[in-house]
Amino acid sequence: MEDLIFMARAAKKRLKTNFWADKKKNFDENALEAINKGISEMRIKSTIAEKLQSEIRGEREDEFYLKVKRLLETEGEVSDAIGRLTDAEVYNKLSYEEKQRYTLELSAKYLEALNRYKKEKDLKI
Repeated sequence: MEDLIFMARAAKKRLKTNFWADKKKNFDENALEAINKGISEMRIKSTIAEKLQSEIRGEREDEFYLKVKRLLETEGEVSDAIGRLTDAEVYNKLSYEEKQRYTLELSAKYLEALNRYKKEKDLKI
């Protein structure tokens, strides 16, 4: 019940602060800018909609993504990114098979974060 009350209060606060009007204005401006740059209007709109949904849900940016973003902004794409992102404490406690699995999972997460970073950079969001 408390969750419902909290969500209702958050919705009321968004209405009082012109949250939706501001987001609509931002949405339209970014769509127009995308059209002028030759970027797909639907692509930019879907990206903005995803960000808006996560903002409303109160989701924070993934710590791993922020770590990858920091790495890419400071040093660019490096050949040893997986090694730099590996948590040495955790890694050293794993068996051989677990290390392999950890590395593969970390690699998949890195590629996902890299694609997200490139997409946001292309769309300048």
